[in-house]
Amino acid sequence: MPSVVDFLRGFFPVRPHEPVIDTGRNRAAASQMFEPIGLQDFLALEVPPREMLLAPILPERSLSMLYAPRGIGKSWLGLSIGLAVASGGSVLRWKAPRPRRVLLVDGEMVLSDLQIRLNSILAGLGTKIPNDGFRVLAADHSELGINLGSPEGQRELEPHLEGVDLLILDNLSTLMANGSEGASDAWLPMQNWLLRLRRKGVAVLLVHHAGVNGRQRGTSRREDTLDLVIGLRRPADYSAEQGARFEVHVEKARMLVGEGALPFEAVVEAFVSESGRAGIRWVARDTQPPVLNRAAELFRDGHTVRQVADRLGVSRSEAGRLRVRAVAEGIVDGVGEDESEEVEPGVEGRPRLN
Repeated sequence: MPSVVDFLRGFFPVRPHEPVIDTGRNRAAASQMFEPIGLQDFLALEVPPREMLLAPILPERSLSMLYAPRGIGKSWLGLSIGLAVASGGSVLRWKAPRPRRVLLVDGEMVLSDLQIRLNSILAGLGTKIPNDGFRVLAADHSELGINLGSPEGQRELEPHLEGVDLLILDNLSTLMANGSEGASDAWLPMQNWLLRLRRKGVAVLLVHHAGVNGRQRGTSRREDTLDLVIGLRRPADYSAEQGARFEVHVEKARMLVGEGALPFEAVVEAFVSESGRAGIRWVARDTQPPVLNRAAELFRDGHTVRQVADRLGVSRSEAGRLRVRAVAEGIVDGVGEDESEEVEPGVEGRPRLN
């Protein structure tokens, strides 16, 4: 499903014209001084639209975060996203339109473990990536480690970003070795650096830990400038023998609506190729929240919207929406009570803008 930006672009196509402000001069002015631009002059600027690195969630020149509790599989998914972007392939419900250059900066894993993970994911992709298409900078490969929380560390990395479309930082705790995670002021230098990278055309994906409250650990100020925030959570019925199984929740995505913004479940499956190469594959499937399952069971037993609302402790309008969704997903027969009077008009399917 197209994003809001793509939808609106159909109504406001780029028309060839002579801009009031010369674009070359404007770029120079923007880099050297503050220069406000009038509305008509601003609208006349020829600004190329952002393409997707991984459709429909990860645009060019974007700042994103993937976070989860320890051991849930966020590094596996972060690596898979990077390799999908580098190969022009797909992962879960996301597809890279074409190959891009990716740089992974890893601050945590032992080199042998990182090799195993990359080999396993590549086997699942079933494709080859050019040597320079996906580059690795690992702290375990350097005696001094990597500290991107300092201006010195940032300056040392920047020469290696030439031509890079996506920079993956895994993870913030190990790559920012100074300052308190909970102090918002300590985040400002990193935030300013990330914004500078975005202006240079580099998209950044931050891999981060969740705190005890289930949210991303540390200051919430990190999310202010982000275009995309994805949280990974254990399903309510998860058990340890199931391995890497989690729910993917898009918590913030600028201009992303429709199916692309809906949560889904991700599962890692191990396999062995015909050539004997072991690897992993990602499987995506729809989630059915426990409350929806309970509501569907009650509706199947003949309860009305009002009775389901009382049993579940929700409003009648919420119970009505649960019935509509259960019917739409085929887990409740649509024949029976007319739920339309119980549902607030226009609520079901409303786009979520961030």
